[in-house]
Amino acid sequence: MADLLIDAKALHTYYGPSHILRGVDFQVARGETLGLMGRNGMGKSTLLKSIMGLVKPREGRVKVMGRDMTGRAPFEIAQLGIAYVPEGRGIFGNLSVKENLVMAARAGTRGQRDWTYERVLDTFPRLQERIGHGGQQLSGGEQQMLTIGRALMTNPDVLILDEATEGLAPLVAREIWRICGVIRASGISSVIVDKNWKHVTQVTDRNLILVKGEVAFAGTSGELRAQPKQLEQLLGV
Repeated sequence: MADLLIDAKALHTYYGPSHILRGVDFQVARGETLGLMGRNGMGKSTLLKSIMGLVKPREGRVKVMGRDMTGRAPFEIAQLGIAYVPEGRGIFGNLSVKENLVMAARAGTRGQRDWTYERVLDTFPRLQERIGHGGQQLSGGEQQMLTIGRALMTNPDVLILDEATEGLAPLVAREIWRICGVIRASGISSVIVDKNWKHVTQVTDRNLILVKGEVAFAGTSGELRAQPKQLEQLLGV
């Protein structure tokens, strides 16, 4: 796969004695949207944390932009153009919507400033309506929009979105999926973790499914949709 932005090989990650990831390979190419799926507790978040330096793999290697970043600090990995939207969102509740966005603004690794404050607000009209509200005053869906918008303000090369629509009302979830499509069309590579395979495969090029810390499926969205029996077996749908 040409121009790999993330290239993780043979990752083994533990929490204490618990062996979570078992030899996982994970690649993201420039301009690619990748879906990461699996039932709860199968290692999805651990894989993302291993890539982002939040958890250090015991074995294996993580390359970011061609550089070995295995076990390096999260800020060093972020500086290489990787934006991470964690499951808990992590907004600054004591800052306004505007302050949350502006504090993250910077050029990307190639000097790109495609995602400006104005463009983010055009993409997230709900945030424009609540521009002066504090982060703690927002609904869960609005907080998710703010977290994604803040990540885009860094003009990343890769956007990682953990549990994209977890716990959100259907109308809000639909808006998040629309935004995922906008991000894909903008050329930013992205990794989307979500349980809804139908929505995931509508906006992704490839997908990985983890089962007990191992890759049980790797293939295109079309290939995955064409295998309903495997979907049922791996995801319980």
